[in-house]
Amino acid sequence: MNNSLREQLEKLDLQLPTPDSPAGNYVSTVVSQNLLYVSGQIPMLNGQPAFIGRVGETLSEEQGMAAAELAALGLLAQLDSVIGDDLSKLVRIVRLGVFVACPNDFKRQGAVGNGASNLLVSVLGKAGRHVRTSVGVSSLPVGVAVEVDAIFELKP
Repeated sequence: MNNSLREQLEKLDLQLPTPDSPAGNYVSTVVSQNLLYVSGQIPMLNGQPAFIGRVGETLSEEQGMAAAELAALGLLAQLDSVIGDDLSKLVRIVRLGVFVACPNDFKRQGAVGNGASNLLVSVLGKAGRHVRTSVGVSSLPVGVAVEVDAIFELKP
């Protein structure tokens, strides 16, 4: 695999968004020993929150997956802000958390989470494989449908 994150994305006809700034009294990333923790990322399109609504209510499962994919691009933008364009500094994604705004009877959070997981594996290959939690919540910041966070392992 090529060591350039941006080139890997270009192969898939994707671009990194500008990394989001924190919306409160926290930081977007923390490196502790060899782990990079990335705060929750929401789907952003042209600098604006995208996919407003709840999956299974006002948005379809497919739209939820697309929202998760967009949010995962935000994770990669935060990763890029730490490692530059150099994937040789990445060991793997350790954990992905997916939060899906949905009604109580929606049971396909895992399918929505696949939008993020599939993108990360497509871009990073074996290093993109991870453990994951997908949970349903009643609401998310600014009304978006999905928020994702992650833990990455970096080379020492």
